[in-house]
Amino acid sequence: METRLRRLAWAVLAVLLAIIVALAVTWASLALWYRLPVPEFARGFAAGLFALFGVFTITALFGPWRFKAILTFAAAFALVLVWWNTIKPVEDASWAPDVARQVTGEFNGDLLTLTNVRDFEWHSSTDFIERWTTRTYDMSKVRTVDLFMSYWAGPEIAHVIFSFGFEGGEQLPWSIEVRRRTGGAFSPLADLFKSNPLVIIAADERDVVGVRSNFRGEDVQIYRLKASPEQARALLREYVADANALAATPVFYNSLTSNCTTTVVKMIRVAGDRIPFDWRLIVNGYLPDYAYDRGALDTSVSLAELRTVAHIDQRARDDGLSPNFSKSIRVGVPSPAPEDPR
Repeated sequence: METRLRRLAWAVLAVLLAIIVALAVTWASLALWYRLPVPEFARGFAAGLFALFGVFTITALFGPWRFKAILTFAAAFALVLVWWNTIKPVEDASWAPDVARQVTGEFNGDLLTLTNVRDFEWHSSTDFIERWTTRTYDMSKVRTVDLFMSYWAGPEIAHVIFSFGFEGGEQLPWSIEVRRRTGGAFSPLADLFKSNPLVIIAADERDVVGVRSNFRGEDVQIYRLKASPEQARALLREYVADANALAATPVFYNSLTSNCTTTVVKMIRVAGDRIPFDWRLIVNGYLPDYAYDRGALDTSVSLAELRTVAHIDQRARDDGLSPNFSKSIRVGVPSPAPEDPR
């Protein structure tokens, strides 16, 4: 009886180890394929060889060589991890023009001076006049925060942009993006494996929002957040701090752990709001639903009503990226009263 229990226990353990090895092999093989600095055929050979090694290890778990197989695999996987940790983001490359510069900021009392604010004049998705500016903002005049959702791959996936509103109507949007090379493209799978650095863009709304609504054909929606001026200022300061840190020490964009949604969530948490984990923070197309449930939007009307008026595309096209763009795209969009900070 005791022998049977031992065999059963080992069988269960072997199955668990097989699952762990399979996951490790999948990750390591993809890492070798995407990041090994050799020609494509050599990358494919290395990835395939490691996958075969994993299959052999899983098979050996159920035979007499199981302990040697586990130790050998652990040593090989450790070598992959050591190599992986040596891969650092490239600081200088032929970056695509719209992500070529990283914004930085400096505070002098209530005055915030931003360097490399993007102000491109778009004529199509590929035809534009490039402009990078230095601008000064009065932090005491920050009043609002708006959430832009730009849907580019169906209702599940969106790009997230936060825009800070100042007294007088000026808007300052921030966009966390993939710093791709000239001719490069965004790949959610490849960007799990240290393919591109992350870049934080501060821009004009006619630029970073308008290019998506008017030329890239994305479904852009705006949701006005229930935030006090103090909360808005705290969040803006976090954006500036992260931008400065990124300029000093580049990091990789990661489709799961460091992207436009997860980085924003981190900032909001630091700004003082508790954010429990929710699957909608990963499947970020449903972020407005999450914000509504958390009371961060105007709950005096239904979410369906908010979503109906949130679509800016027609208003943006009718405006044609005029100086009144920010005002035009907000026509009819309800603005909730901020909560009493007391």
